[in-house]
Amino acid sequence: MSVFTAAADQSLCAPLPVLGRDVTVPLVTGGEVAYAALDYAASAPALQRVWDDVAAYAPYYGSVHRGAGYLSQLSTDLFENSRATVAEFLGCRADDQVIFTRSTTDSLNLLAAVVPADCQVFVYETEHHASLLPWRDARVTYLNAPRTPAQAVETLERALAEREPYGPALVCVTGASNVTGELWPVKELAAAAHAHGARIVLDAAQLAPHHPVDIAELDVDWVAFSGHKLYAPFGSGVLAGRADWLQAAEPYLAGGGASRKVARRADGGVDVEWHSTAARHEAGSPNVIGVYSIASACKALTEAGFDSLVAREQHLVSTVRAGLAAVPEVKVLSLFGDDAPRVGVISFVVEGWNSSHFAAALSAEYGIGVRDGLFCAHPLVRTLLGSDPQEAGECGAPEAEPGELSLNAIRVSFGAGTPDEHIERFVRAVKELVSEGAQWKYRTEDGRCVPDRGAAQH
Repeated sequence: MSVFTAAADQSLCAPLPVLGRDVTVPLVTGGEVAYAALDYAASAPALQRVWDDVAAYAPYYGSVHRGAGYLSQLSTDLFENSRATVAEFLGCRADDQVIFTRSTTDSLNLLAAVVPADCQVFVYETEHHASLLPWRDARVTYLNAPRTPAQAVETLERALAEREPYGPALVCVTGASNVTGELWPVKELAAAAHAHGARIVLDAAQLAPHHPVDIAELDVDWVAFSGHKLYAPFGSGVLAGRADWLQAAEPYLAGGGASRKVARRADGGVDVEWHSTAARHEAGSPNVIGVYSIASACKALTEAGFDSLVAREQHLVSTVRAGLAAVPEVKVLSLFGDDAPRVGVISFVVEGWNSSHFAAALSAEYGIGVRDGLFCAHPLVRTLLGSDPQEAGECGAPEAEPGELSLNAIRVSFGAGTPDEHIERFVRAVKELVSEGAQWKYRTEDGRCVPDRGAAQH
């Protein structure tokens, strides 16, 4: 049975406990309400399990790899055991390396820094900027947005075939869109890349929190993701996969930890022997707590069971999509169509509404946190909105005043910690705002739409 299909009589698991689930926020109309965090695609709330694990370790905090003391040795074991946990979570092959970074963006910039000098990179215009922009020193081919998974594979195969023969080549693709939530045909794209002698890196920032990611099963060369999307705190990420390009390149950062031996030369210079392990690209004192939090999140999701988590999330996806479909003024954005499998990320626009205004009203009047803008995927959102993908756009809200139309969208996203009530409140709020309008007046301030507390209200 597909992980996206739950049996009819299957009972859904409860949401996983997350930090902030009891936080209340003030409403501009008066009173307070429990905050509905529906911006998981930007940053998911940390799991309570992760926070508890970190708190239990905190008194034993110590520097790793270099200390002789008990706490340093304990922290080193924890750090390296976390590496093993992440490798198991990702289904890494025996000779893969797991490198800890600051984020998905950092991971992909690291990979961009180690690709061979004559590397040809193929990347779809639909990518998040973390995948779209790092390849500044490579020869880059940007692929047009496909409209079906099959077309995505055909587009890549055609682009690869047109450029043969070539030297090293790399394909970069998302596993799940941060705009539409749609799943990409990663295994098929990997097969196409390898058939033409290219390698492939998977941006799993939006996939790993919602769905199992197995490097060996997908047959990808690298995977990148962030801790803060995987229910861990900010400041940690992962790049995992093949070691050869990583070992052959100069360290991403030069410094302690990356160097194995350093000696002065007779001519006054310095000779350096760099590590060939993951440490080669982990210079400096690492974020031990961040690394441990990722490992804790990997364990928590594995123990909860992705089959149960996915089944429950798909129930929430169905509830949101049915609710939005009942409002004619709402248009859900999609590349692959309504039937495409997706994770808990849905973007939409509302006829007659500035998206920033709509998002501000959801927050101020209903205590619902979503995101509006172009979601650091400007060409994709422009394409989905029927605009020129080459048109410049800014992250966040535009300068348009409330009521003025704008070329941006609203994104609702959720996951393992989302209670049904938050989804039900969101659907109800969308219907009320469209049918009755906002209860408050809003204005633009510093690029954001905010309640106008000095104006007479509706």
